[in-house]
Amino acid sequence: MDIWRFFVHTMGLGIQIFASLLGIYQTLLSFPGYFPAKKPHTHSPEKKFAILIPAHNEERVIGFLLDSLFAQDYPSHLYDIHVIADHCSDHTAEVALAHGAKVHCREQSTQRSKGYAIEWMLKRLQEMSVSYDAVLIFDADNLVEADFLQAMNHHLCTGHRVIQGYLGVKNPFDSWVTVSQAVSYWFSNCMWQKARNNLGLACSLGGTGVCVDFNLLAEMGWHATGLAEDLEFGVRCIRRGIYPVWAHEARVYDEKPIDLVSSLRQRIRWMRGHFYCAKRNFFPLLSKALQKRDVRQLDAALYLFQPIRFMILFLISLMVFFHISISSDMGINHLSGLLPTYFWILISAILYLQIPFALFLEKVNWRAYFALPLLPIFLWTWGPITLYAFLSCSDQRWSHTEHKRSIRMDEL
Repeated sequence: MDIWRFFVHTMGLGIQIFASLLGIYQTLLSFPGYFPAKKPHTHSPEKKFAILIPAHNEERVIGFLLDSLFAQDYPSHLYDIHVIADHCSDHTAEVALAHGAKVHCREQSTQRSKGYAIEWMLKRLQEMSVSYDAVLIFDADNLVEADFLQAMNHHLCTGHRVIQGYLGVKNPFDSWVTVSQAVSYWFSNCMWQKARNNLGLACSLGGTGVCVDFNLLAEMGWHATGLAEDLEFGVRCIRRGIYPVWAHEARVYDEKPIDLVSSLRQRIRWMRGHFYCAKRNFFPLLSKALQKRDVRQLDAALYLFQPIRFMILFLISLMVFFHISISSDMGINHLSGLLPTYFWILISAILYLQIPFALFLEKVNWRAYFALPLLPIFLWTWGPITLYAFLSCSDQRWSHTEHKRSIRMDEL
């Protein structure tokens, strides 16, 4: 029995220490986010882009995206817009054609996901006579700032091969769910993505607003067809020594679900894709990072582990909420005995104050601050989402998130 207690004690304390160290690590890495983002040198328009837009039944929103793309401050002969009408049963293809896009209809395929649609379109591009320097990927519900292509041109001319644009929300004040998601994005853009980019670490790809060098795609292929195709491709790049960079100045705006149920479904899909990718890449990436002593690969491996940390914190919060008492003999001891109490108070204060400070740095609308009291509720929902996704991550069936918000660029 003493051996069992010692084992549980060691495991419990070890889990708490690791989760706490990871939290401290993320807190420390966020500080460079307080400083302005690195920007590449400016270059005259040079690179030619193939813009890919996977679209499944998006007739209500795709026209507004196309309008924002055709209004780019970039020579029109240096980019083509390719809409992938993926198993559509509405008028997505007709709307896209009417707005001037090149439309490619994908039908009668059992492979249903955004990743498969992109892979299918990339093969078609390679068969075309047109030569491109880079591929840009957008979701059909997006809106894009007019200087987006110019910013990507600067990065490509600087030598960057994979670039992620700033991820904004086009409907932040539709409901408490959308504003909570918007606050999460504003914080992540500033204290995660920009901070890491300022440190020279790899940023994480966000599924839209992604720019990839065309020759790199020819070298390594796409092969990212899971539910988190952005994560899969980003990890493959990092394992090859290609580190995605963050373009804070290049902004794309995404529609977020208005109701909680739709948001839960979308995030469950994301987390299933994350776990699916992490199971296949965490240990190889961690091993390579330790062998090469590469901090960038280590940071990417720790990012793959993040949902496990969320799950641990969720389970601990459940224990506290339901007043589950665990004897100190069983070993789930508090970490306050290892470091002074004021240290943990300081860490908690920094974590709490970082969110409104990030909103201030991002110069967001004042209404966003009124969402802060409800934000903990939204963040807590990640717990059951992560746990459920972990238990069901073998289910890789793709599900469509319906988009309804018809918003023009000038209405943001």
